[in-house]
Amino acid sequence: MAESPAPASLIRRLIAETFGTYLLVFGVIGAALFFAPDNGALPVALAVGLAVLAGAYAVGSISGGHFNPAVTIGAAAAGRARWADLLPYWVAQIVGGVLATLTLGLFGVLSGKDLDFGAVSNGFDSHSALGFSLPAVLLAEIVATMLFVLIILGVTAAGSTTAGFAPLAIGLALTMFHLVMIPVSNSSLNPARSIATAVLGGPDALAQLWVFLVAPLVGGLIAGLVYRPLFGGRD
Repeated sequence: MAESPAPASLIRRLIAETFGTYLLVFGVIGAALFFAPDNGALPVALAVGLAVLAGAYAVGSISGGHFNPAVTIGAAAAGRARWADLLPYWVAQIVGGVLATLTLGLFGVLSGKDLDFGAVSNGFDSHSALGFSLPAVLLAEIVATMLFVLIILGVTAAGSTTAGFAPLAIGLALTMFHLVMIPVSNSSLNPARSIATAVLGGPDALAQLWVFLVAPLVGGLIAGLVYRPLFGGRD
């Protein structure tokens, strides 16, 4: 999931990343909008895990199945992806996420329902379910994203005996991190997901968006830099 196969053209890989990120955001934000108000965090966490699992199996062999700018920067730092692909991947991921949010917004328009994208956007202080402060949310997002990317790098390493099950491990890990992080910050771990909801989330979501761009990217970069020193280079 963290390595881009060479045979696929860049265009094909970008289409795959757009599709996968669309699927991820459609799943997590759709569940947050339609289930979370009455059923808590579990449906949201399961939706994002299942979306990543399905997307990785569907198109991971084409693009590496990043679906997340933090994963892409971590893969590049670990030598699993080309730095030249970083910006194109980020653009594809952001486009996929925004298209998914716009699709969900269109559902609301066509049904005459006012969907609260501000409530499903990421935030801190009064926009955190448990009132976590800015420093706490920054640290939590960095640590959670770092751990998530380390898991991805581990289960997709060359020679791994669990490579065929990598999407399952990654999807379950993302579910676990969302169960922890939803009460803290509405769980980003993914700048593309945060941008997607902030677009329709209102001024507060846009004002706090920078945290959910910086923290996951820092966490992903740290994971990429420390993976080989910590766990050795099997690639």
